[in-house]
Amino acid sequence: MLVLGGTRSGKSRVARDRARRIAGDGVTFIATARPGDPELDARIAAHRRDRPAAWRTIDASDDLAGTLATVDDADVALLDSLTLWASLAVEAGRDLVASWRAAAAVVGRRPRATIVVSDEVGWGIVPTSPLARRFRDELGFLHQNVAADANAVVLCVAGIPIAIKGAL
Repeated sequence: MLVLGGTRSGKSRVARDRARRIAGDGVTFIATARPGDPELDARIAAHRRDRPAAWRTIDASDDLAGTLATVDDADVALLDSLTLWASLAVEAGRDLVASWRAAAAVVGRRPRATIVVSDEVGWGIVPTSPLARRFRDELGFLHQNVAADANAVVLCVAGIPIAIKGAL
């Protein structure tokens, strides 16, 4: 399942609720945010408070496929967020779609669900910097690939999940 939405759209809550309904405490949360910025650190702390304490949390490495391969097969995997992982990959000059293809192969072998959360950034203001425009474009192409692989795609708007593909 791919859960897309803008900033503060409710996408993380929707993904957490879905994971909890599917697996209860049998969830591995894959965190992609890197601490070090005070505002982002506060967001990370809020996300930690919102997750059940029983959920396992692992930090995503640059190798998303390798990170996904470490998730226990009995657990639902919840990756939040693809956007932050992608921003680091773009800055490092990696091919996002190729990296996703490797990750998708791992996801395809998993017996339990994988839920991916990402920001829809293509509806906002056109960025002024070439790197930001390239990121926006590459993230859009990545979303197309992830959505094609997903059984379900949900768009969150104002806290309301809307099924785009598959069922909620």
